[in-house]
Amino acid sequence: MIESLFSNPNYEASKLLLDATAARHEALASNIANVETPGYKRVDLSKNFSDAFSAQLKAGDLSSVPAPSIQQDPTATTERQDGNNVQIDKELMDMSSNSLQYDTLTEFVSGSLKQLQMAITGRSSM
Repeated sequence: MIESLFSNPNYEASKLLLDATAARHEALASNIANVETPGYKRVDLSKNFSDAFSAQLKAGDLSSVPAPSIQQDPTATTERQDGNNVQIDKELMDMSSNSLQYDTLTEFVSGSLKQLQMAITGRSSM
């Protein structure tokens, strides 16, 4: 019974997206930390995860979506003479957007778990 609640497609998708936003946060933090490192190349969430997630979501089966991973961003262009291609303004905006996505997903998952608790106990927790 409990297993079926945690294998719900919405819950599974939320877990995967939470993992992805956490991984992306690590990538963005690394980019910000290395903004002054000569030769540093920007990293971001692997496009393979995004493509697989979208395809599997349409198919209705998220069991074969790979874990989110970080890789060098092939779309980033070299801006500076030292070879570093991190743009601090873009990284800070992406970090803010990613944080908002994470907060939204945690609210959704928390709400689902609170509903489950209410169904089990018959009262809400405050």
